[in-house]
Amino acid sequence: MATHLDPASRYRRGVVTVNSDRHRAALWVFMVIVVAHWAEHLAQAAQIYVLDWPVPEARGVLGIPFPWLVSSEWMHYGYALLMLAGLLLLLPGFTGRSRTWWRVSLWIQVWHHLEHFLLLVQALSGAHLGGGAAPMSLIQFVVPRVELHLLYNALVFAPMVVAMYLHTHPRPDEAAAMACGCATAREEGAVR
Repeated sequence: MATHLDPASRYRRGVVTVNSDRHRAALWVFMVIVVAHWAEHLAQAAQIYVLDWPVPEARGVLGIPFPWLVSSEWMHYGYALLMLAGLLLLLPGFTGRSRTWWRVSLWIQVWHHLEHFLLLVQALSGAHLGGGAAPMSLIQFVVPRVELHLLYNALVFAPMVVAMYLHTHPRPDEAAAMACGCATAREEGAVR
């Protein structure tokens, strides 16, 4: 006899599964998305600083054939929201030191997400901070947008990488608390 779970129970079961049996696969999918996004920002930076393209023409790789991607606040906000959701969804799978670093990444992404939400609200309302012609984030008053987003992405990515390393190379007490099989040492049959 099949049991039918309510949506909240299915969600909880899904979160448990993603943070146990499927944690490694979910982390790989998440990291592919993050690295692809990084590649776009680095391509844009290379277009500006190496190829000396004007900022409006430096649109990364996908922005060349699809220019609306770069100018769409919805797309930028959607990615910021996806990052926030991924960091939140995968958090329960981390233990010990890796959990601390994952949380650092999460809280920086919370701020990054709020900045993108502010940009989206301005784009939708037409009322821009500082009365300028384009939406502005708060830190953008000090740091130009291209450099600011490189900075934000680096600030989110760096603790994420530390968390992933510590998660796959846990101390014995951290490994004992893990519900997933992400630890390299656990695969080899010995905990470091």
